[in-house]
Amino acid sequence: MGQGGEPRRAQPYDGELGAAVARAQDGDEAAFAVAYRIVQPGLLGYVRGIVGDDAEDVASDAWLEIARDLGRFKGDGAGFRGWTATIARHRALDHLRRLRVRPRSAVLEQDAVLDLPGPHSTHDQALESLSTERALDLVRGLPRDQAEAVLLRVVVGLDGPAAARVLGKRPGAVRTAAHRGLKRLARQLGVEDAGDGAGEGVTDDGPRTLGESR
Repeated sequence: MGQGGEPRRAQPYDGELGAAVARAQDGDEAAFAVAYRIVQPGLLGYVRGIVGDDAEDVASDAWLEIARDLGRFKGDGAGFRGWTATIARHRALDHLRRLRVRPRSAVLEQDAVLDLPGPHSTHDQALESLSTERALDLVRGLPRDQAEAVLLRVVVGLDGPAAARVLGKRPGAVRTAAHRGLKRLARQLGVEDAGDGAGEGVTDDGPRTLGESR
């Protein structure tokens, strides 16, 4: 169970990721490469949603910090995804502060968009029906809080408490933003909503990135 009583949202590769991280902490460089390969597509897609075309450079900076501080990490594969997302977000926001610009919409990584979790609700089914181009158009059109929530849920694959820790918000607020964003995407795709509960079928969310605040 995650914090707040929510079940952890496991990804199929979390076992492999956790084992690779443990070996990497013992100095296995090949294992670190495995962890990088698993995490990088989603992490880069998330960063691209925040900083746009500068995502590659920002993600590289994040990985330098991840490698440097790897010995401090404690947790499993799911925890590593959340930890790396937090570092990447900090580097992305630092980058924006240096440029003194607002977060801007951008292209998500195709592999990250297409590699979606299994269906948990009509909202997930809606996302699974998206082509890459359609996904980009629709996610970019969401309010910033909903857009980052969807990125964390679908691209990074975090659960509610983990996304809330990344964003410095309460899990309930994150869950609500994700629900609204996914519901809006489902409505735009003509997928009928199964319910109106704020957290139904959604295990996480987040705030501020693609799209404009509305």
